[in-house]
Amino acid sequence: MPEFPVATTPSPGIMGVDWEVRVDFERLRQHRIARVREQLETHGLGALLLFETSNIRYASATAIGYWAFNKGERWVVVTRNDLKLWDFGSAAKAHRLQLPHMYNHENSVGGNTGLQGAIGPEAGLHARAAKEIAGFLRDAGVENEPVGVDMAETSVFLALQAEGLKLVDGQQPMMLAREIKSPDEIVLLTQASAMVDGVYQDIFEALKPGVRESDIVALAHARLFEMGSEFVEAINSIAGERCSPHPHVFSDRMIRPGDQAYFDIIHAYNGYRTCYYRTFAVGRASQAHRDAFKQAREWMDMAIDRVRPGNTTDQIAQVWPQAHEFGFEDEMDAFGLQFGHGVGIGLHERPIISRLNSLDDPIEIKEGMYFALETYAPANDGHSAARIEEMMVVTADGPLVTTLFPCEELMVANEY
Repeated sequence: MPEFPVATTPSPGIMGVDWEVRVDFERLRQHRIARVREQLETHGLGALLLFETSNIRYASATAIGYWAFNKGERWVVVTRNDLKLWDFGSAAKAHRLQLPHMYNHENSVGGNTGLQGAIGPEAGLHARAAKEIAGFLRDAGVENEPVGVDMAETSVFLALQAEGLKLVDGQQPMMLAREIKSPDEIVLLTQASAMVDGVYQDIFEALKPGVRESDIVALAHARLFEMGSEFVEAINSIAGERCSPHPHVFSDRMIRPGDQAYFDIIHAYNGYRTCYYRTFAVGRASQAHRDAFKQAREWMDMAIDRVRPGNTTDQIAQVWPQAHEFGFEDEMDAFGLQFGHGVGIGLHERPIISRLNSLDDPIEIKEGMYFALETYAPANDGHSAARIEEMMVVTADGPLVTTLFPCEELMVANEY
């Protein structure tokens, strides 16, 4: 086994070329809608009604600005043989122009549910949306079959019930559809990671006294967009006494000599996410910093060793410490620190791995899963901490790590 992970999954670049096989987007679209329709059969559903943005992207291959993320103003209905998209105003016309082989005046139309209550129910938009959805289901011959709904505003849900539709959970079928990644998806996920590799090089060089946490966030945003990121969902930038407990938000705190600092970069390339932590010391590292990092790395390596097809997620969670062993009252309070989660077109997909849920409800690890593992170790100085994360694809032979910026030992930025 190599001393450090090396590039073993392709990250061929962001352009399409005629001289190399890269991502086949039509194949990607067909794979995803086939996975969705498999779930209709598996769960005995007549249709899936999707409002959640990642589910819409997965099923319909459409996207608009991040401002619309999970606002409930776009939705798609998938049946065994048909698909219809309702989108925000002129976006419906744009899809007909951008994907003419998929969309026309019949299956890409404008829709509106009231902008999360900003347009009151008196306008009748909830009832209109429900009637249009019910009409499409009648035309498809599935109006009497269960309809899986992933998420919806209460007013919309009630309007759908008033149309006589039998509504059931549609989020779990979609999570199962998205659980296994195709080769095209793995290339996109790997390319997204490669972009973050480069950002961490820039962060490592920029990390010095006088730079603020927020300056690192600005740097990361700029570099990601320069490299072709579609959107940046979040950047964690945490330093010094803010490291423990993890606050999950950056500030304008100024970096100081001897700080320990950790970062998480969450962005999307062609819709596919990263969740990628690294920890550094600034100028110099104390023994407390090094001990915390060593502990976080040990917990990580033990977890990675258990990533094998046929193993179950409880086997991973078991190697991580109990909440009280690193300063928390219970597993709910410590949730998200010793943690694993699927990554794909959404940030948190199956499987979710933690002591909170995995010990009692384990999930089988399967070839083609792609997920992140995260560990967190508070330092014994009372305020510092180490936080690391690795993303990987599960192969028949085990995990291939795709997050390649060095993380075997604590790196000191601009060492004195």
